[in-house]
Amino acid sequence: MNARYALSVLDGVTRNPVTVTVAYHVIPGRETDFHSWGWAVLRASSREPGFLGGGVLADGEAEWHVVYRFDSEGSALAWEDSTIRAQWATRADPFARETGRRSVRGSKSWFDAQTGPPKPPAAPPPPAKWKLWFVNMSAVFPPVLLFNLLVIPYLGGLNPLIRTLLLCLCVTALVTWILMPRLQRFFKKWLYPPLQALRGRHKRRTA
Repeated sequence: MNARYALSVLDGVTRNPVTVTVAYHVIPGRETDFHSWGWAVLRASSREPGFLGGGVLADGEAEWHVVYRFDSEGSALAWEDSTIRAQWATRADPFARETGRRSVRGSKSWFDAQTGPPKPPAAPPPPAKWKLWFVNMSAVFPPVLLFNLLVIPYLGGLNPLIRTLLLCLCVTALVTWILMPRLQRFFKKWLYPPLQALRGRHKRRTA
């Protein structure tokens, strides 16, 4: 993952700092506006008591993050509830939408979050074999049945090898380009229930 990250840290050592990471979905083409806005927000927050540093993080797509750190939970909440921050949040409405927020306490979590490689989401497990068998049968049986009922009676004089070859060519073409893609879309929630549940949780978090 290509990431651009800029970080500014002010001097200060605290026993229980708080790091806040705010995720945004940025409208494609408005990344420069968001980058400028994010650093302007950090400059405004740097004038608040207890501010330790912050940065703007991009993952190369439409998902961006603004990260800032305060020396205590009280200082972070004071900034979160301030009128200045609310005004800056309103200015981002034309080009970005907040999709998530996370607060982490402690210094180690701050450095781990900024230096550790991002963890890719776990791939969903493959469907059960009996489910794949059912979908394949649903795709293969109808064209085989129709071919035997409507076409084979007119090909009785052909060599069995050629007749079987024609059957395979027609059936595999119908299954590959027409039936299987539609059946996979139709049975997607049934074949990959963990993936659908993950998407549902993501939608609830961002709603």
